[in-house]
Amino acid sequence: MTAVSTRKPDPGARLAPVSAGRKIKDRAVQSLVYLAFALALVPLLSVLWTVVVNGAGRLDPTFFQFSMNAVSGSDAGGGAYHAIIGTLEQVLITSLIAVPIAVLTAVYLVEYAGNGRLGKVISFTVDVMTGIPSIVAGLFVLALWLLTFGFDFSGLAGSLALTILMIPTVVRATEEMLKLVPNDLREASYALGVPRWRTVCFVILPTAMTGIVTGVMLAVARVMGETAPLLLTIFFTKAINNDPFNGAQASLPTFIWEQAADPNQNSIDRAWTGALVLIGIIMLLNLVARLVARRKSPAGR
Repeated sequence: MTAVSTRKPDPGARLAPVSAGRKIKDRAVQSLVYLAFALALVPLLSVLWTVVVNGAGRLDPTFFQFSMNAVSGSDAGGGAYHAIIGTLEQVLITSLIAVPIAVLTAVYLVEYAGNGRLGKVISFTVDVMTGIPSIVAGLFVLALWLLTFGFDFSGLAGSLALTILMIPTVVRATEEMLKLVPNDLREASYALGVPRWRTVCFVILPTAMTGIVTGVMLAVARVMGETAPLLLTIFFTKAINNDPFNGAQASLPTFIWEQAADPNQNSIDRAWTGALVLIGIIMLLNLVARLVARRKSPAGR
């Protein structure tokens, strides 16, 4: 029989010192990580600084209170009130349509589909939709909603195009967050006799809520800055249209595109300010959503 050693480790024993070569390698890798982080921040800070410097000049109450109705490109003044209202309404409609569909799809893929054929087909379709160019979504809505069904340009048509772009992003983000929920929580809930649907609603989704909200906000940030599909679906207008279901409606991306295409300095200034306002709205929505998700999550209660 092989003798088993019963010798206990000496608590006073010291670990071997780290060699100089390993210290040098560790410092080198740390330096590369910090350098990569700094290089990643350079373009981000450069873009943010450029937008702030060029857009702060027209960031006044007039910009938020008035539209471009009866204001030409060379005229001073004018604002983006009509575009801000249009963007908020279009993104709200897009979120109301896309988020429930995407979350339910992700729940099915993670909790119910398993290795079934339908789950594989849905997953493949989501992957294909993720790579669809934005203008293709706009052309699809233009051909189906406007030309085939005969509806007019409207904020709703733009929202439908943005929905096509938003759904796959939210599906993938929600799916990954649901997979991170420990199986112990599921098994504990099932052991208590809780049905699967109640486990999903009251255990799994609240646990993954913070990550799901982050994925939704990333999708909102993506669609809020899209221009190509909106050019084909909402058209142009300088007037205020608070009804997203009837008539052409403005948005911040199309407002920026229209003003930047005008060579007059006043129009270019308005374009920069529109870009700054768009960034500010995205950051504000992201902050509010994170605060709400933190309070609603089990860890924040």
